[in-house]
This record gives sequence, structure tokens and C-alpha cells, in this order.
Amino acid sequence: MFLSSITTALPSNASESGAGNLRAKLGSGLSGRLLLKKRLKLIYKRLRRELSRYNEAALLLHGKEMAWRAAHFPAAANFRDVGFKVFSQWDEDGIIQYLINKLPIQNETFIEFGVENYEESNTRFLMLNNNWQGMVLDGCAVDIRAIQKDPIYWQYDLQANTAWITRDNINALLSRSGFLPDVGLLSIDIDGNDYWIWEAIQSIRPRIVIVEYNGLFKLAPVAVPYRNDFNRTAAHYSNLYYGSSLAALHHLAKKKGYILVGSNFWGHNAFFVRSDVARDFKSLEPQEAYIASKFREARDGSGRLTYTRGEDRVKLIEHLPVINVLTEETGALGDFMKLASSTI
Repeated sequence: MFLSSITTALPSNASESGAGNLRAKLGSGLSGRLLLKKRLKLIYKRLRRELSRYNEAALLLHGKEMAWRAAHFPAAANFRDVGFKVFSQWDEDGIIQYLINKLPIQNETFIEFGVENYEESNTRFLMLNNNWQGMVLDGCAVDIRAIQKDPIYWQYDLQANTAWITRDNINALLSRSGFLPDVGLLSIDIDGNDYWIWEAIQSIRPRIVIVEYNGLFKLAPVAVPYRNDFNRTAAHYSNLYYGSSLAALHHLAKKKGYILVGSNFWGHNAFFVRSDVARDFKSLEPQEAYIASKFREARDGSGRLTYTRGEDRVKLIEHLPVINVLTEETGALGDFMKLASSTI
């Protein structure tokens, strides 16, 4: 209590000199307490930094052991067996370690966009554990500055750039990396135009591509219409109207020379491998790799989580327009989903 407040009453009959001396003593005591408070704050910050370093070191040590195990699974392994989380949102860290140990990687480089402050991402463990070079992009300047202040920014060969990604600027942005076109891994997670951005990429040919899909779209081959300024919260208050289905990404992957090799356990990210380096990996159909998402991220009009479950999530957005990427027709999501379910 004494660190934040001091209340002392002066006697009413004190002399001017006595009062002055008392005020001087109080002032001296206040300065000492403020100094102590400042020092305690510095100690607290130092302890937090040390604890953070310790936690990261423990995570990396455990992750290294898990990566070794993942590397020894056969090429036909189920992603559920190899997946684990160190810095990724779900189990992507383990799947990535598994893939890079099963595929011939010419250049150990990665590019990831939609990373926020990079504390949770698909490539942070790849960089720290395997010492890959990388470039990350995000539309928030504050998050990019946070990455540039992180010790990893000088400890590793990492580029971090602020950019609002569109299909008109994506190839120029990728070229700024200075990497050869044969990039090791590309991860796309921008909560909206993911399909259209991957379609527009021509300047690089990554060996592994990870793209977020919207599990609520199920197996309908659809994507939200492209907009340069697409924002999932502005597009619909529920925060559920974004991206594309796994079937749409599978269609695009085939056109670009990739095979679908699996999805993460939470029905969130799809993994593709370039056909010419796929080796023993089997090309999966969307229905073989699709995993229905169970996470409950729907929001109300005020932005509060509603924890809406199951099909009730789809009902919130089924009236909204999407594009069938096979026919280029635009229609309501619900109509395309019914059509897709009737043809399976």
C-alpha cells in the first residue's frame, strides 16, 4: 500500500520551521518510495524477460525432441500422429517438421504472411529450430515493429515488412525477399483473400504451401469474392465469412502443379506439396483431407464471442455471396453447399 499512496496529517499548531522540516522529511521519504517503486518495476520487467527466455528455451528443447520423432515417421503417416505445437496456433509445427524431413528442400527459405507480432506463427519454430531464412509480412505496422524489436530479429536472418497484401502487389512484395523462386515453404493466412492471393502468385514456386481454409464452407468449391480492402469483421459481424473451402484450394493447387497432402487436426490449415518433389506422398481428394472445424469463434454485432456451435455457425452466413471457382458463378453460400452435398 505504501508504494502507491501516502497520507499524513500535519499538526495544526506546528511552527513554520517545524512544518518545513516535516515537509522536507516527507518529501525525502516520498522520493525514496518512488525510487523503490521504480526499481521494483525494473526488477519485475527483468524477471518477466528471464522467465520468457526460460519458457522459450524449454519449449525449443521439447520441440526439438518432438521434431526428431516426427522426422522418423514414414511418408504415409497420419498428420494427427506427427503434429505438435510450439509456436504455431495448432499442430502445424510438427507437420512442417515432418514434411521438411521427407521432401528434398533445395533452399531453406520461408515466406509467411498474416503473422501479427510473430509470437504465434507457422514458421517461428522452423526458424529457431532449423535456422531457415525467412520473410514475414503483415498489414499492422505496430506488429511489425514488435518483431523488429524482438531479439530474434538480429539473431536470425529474418525480414519483417509492413504491407497490405493484394493480388496486384503480391509478386512485387515477394520479390523484395531476395530469395530464389524455389522457396522452401510459403504460409498464407490473411483471413480473407487467401485463395485469390495464392492464385496471383507467379514470382515464386514454393515446395510446400500452407493455406488457411474455412471449414464452415465444407466441400463446396467456393471462395468469398475478392476485394482489395477485404476485412472479415467488416464483411460480416460474425467473423465467420472469409477465405475459401478446402475444395476450392484443391482445385487451385492442381492448376498450379501441387498435390494436397493433408490438413491439420483442427480443420484450419491445408498442406500442399509441389508435384515434382512429392516423392512418396499420396495426392488426396478434398473429402479425404477435410476436417470439420469445431472452434467457436462467432461474434455478435457488438464483437462479443457467442460460442455458437455446429451448423448454427453456417446459418449465420449461408445467405452471403461466394464464388464457385469451378464455374465462376456467384451465389449464396448455402445454395452451393447444398449442391456440393448432393453430388458427393
